[in-house]
Amino acid sequence: MNNKGFSLLEVLIGLVVLAIGILAIAGMQIVAIRGNYFSGSLTQATILAQDKMEELRNTSYDNVVSGNDTKTIPPSGGGTTFTRRWTVVNTTSTLKTITVNVTWTEAVGGNNVTRKVEWSTIRAK
Repeated sequence: MNNKGFSLLEVLIGLVVLAIGILAIAGMQIVAIRGNYFSGSLTQATILAQDKMEELRNTSYDNVVSGNDTKTIPPSGGGTTFTRRWTVVNTTSTLKTITVNVTWTEAVGGNNVTRKVEWSTIRAK
């Protein structure tokens, strides 16, 4: 027998193994893209919460009040809309508890899932 090349069957088996490997890598890419999108949204929500918390810390004690707003990032449109709510509770006559919540909605597996980041602090007079 002459063994100078591959038979058609060996080439086809090799192509099937290669195709299975490429499909597995494509599936991993989809998971990685979703993970990167979630990480970006989580980072942005954390930045928004931290920004509002710093703003409330630098506001005079008597002027710190509850409120809310929305931010779309990127602002040019087509981005994620974050809803930011902050509550201020007078714990005692000289202490206020400040809580900042940032929520956003993203599609996961065809369903809309609401995500949330929450920061809290206590501010003294």
